[in-house]
Amino acid sequence: MTRILFFEPRIAGNTGNTIRLAAGTGAELHIVNPLFDFEDSKLKRAGLDYHDLAVVHLHDSFDAAIAALAPARVFAFTAHTTRHYTDVAYEPTDVLLFGPEPTGLPQEILDHEAITDSLRIPMLPGLRSMNLANCAAIASYEAWRQQGFAGAA
Repeated sequence: MTRILFFEPRIAGNTGNTIRLAAGTGAELHIVNPLFDFEDSKLKRAGLDYHDLAVVHLHDSFDAAIAALAPARVFAFTAHTTRHYTDVAYEPTDVLLFGPEPTGLPQEILDHEAITDSLRIPMLPGLRSMNLANCAAIASYEAWRQQGFAGAA
């Protein structure tokens, strides 16, 4: 199943919701530190009792995450591109990369040699961004749909 990579997430509730997403879809969630307290009550509340059902990996750096996920295509999600997330034929080992909530991915990550392509989720003009957990869900379900919802009941 597709892997989700959060680069330095800031809001525990979004990560908790994505833990539930990972448990429900079979996706792996990879997180690049620094990270809020992983024992945060908001993270636990958002993830409910799905923490034990999800595969979650913490990485000390972006390069460490990329090394652990290799070989893989890495799609960076950003509002600063024209290519849509639906323009890709996803493969089971692909990595969907998302940046921190207040800023998105920094330019040095978008320019990293491991990035296969930058993608966007369309939204109405004048908006800065969408919720991190929602974006991860939108992209993950598109990738899973293209793979015939492998493993689903």
